[in-house]
Amino acid sequence: MILVTVGMQLGFDRLIEAMDRLAPDLNTAVIAQTGKGRYVPRNMEAYEKIEPERFEPMVKSAEVIVSHAGIGSVLTAARYAKPIVLLPRRASLNEHRNDHQMATVRKLEGRPGILIAQDESELAERIREAQALGEAPQQQAPSIQQLHNALADFIEGRML
Repeated sequence: MILVTVGMQLGFDRLIEAMDRLAPDLNTAVIAQTGKGRYVPRNMEAYEKIEPERFEPMVKSAEVIVSHAGIGSVLTAARYAKPIVLLPRRASLNEHRNDHQMATVRKLEGRPGILIAQDESELAERIREAQALGEAPQQQAPSIQQLHNALADFIEGRML
């Protein structure tokens, strides 16, 4: 299963629409957390928001995560050793107030288990690459993993 997430604050119709077009050809179920977007998917299971108690098991069973370039999504993928494909929001397309997600992907590019799609035309290829990876490599010291877990808990609103 491929899990698509755009975060809880904003919709990201460009990503959701692109994944909806790709879904029939991916040969696996696609489940999307769409946020407050306007686009209504027809080819994948979609929810505006998914409560943490449902979201976490979805992450655990996902083969690949496809997401906006939100650090919370990156940390969640790392926590469960899932490959993640990031499509950054762009301020020039009115998807965010600035291009901090572009800066985020520049810093993360090349790290194990993190693949970057600069635009929706690159999504299918990055997803195939992510599927070929299997579990994302865990090349972190235990203390770094503990820090990632604590940050993810804080960002996701769980008690530390």
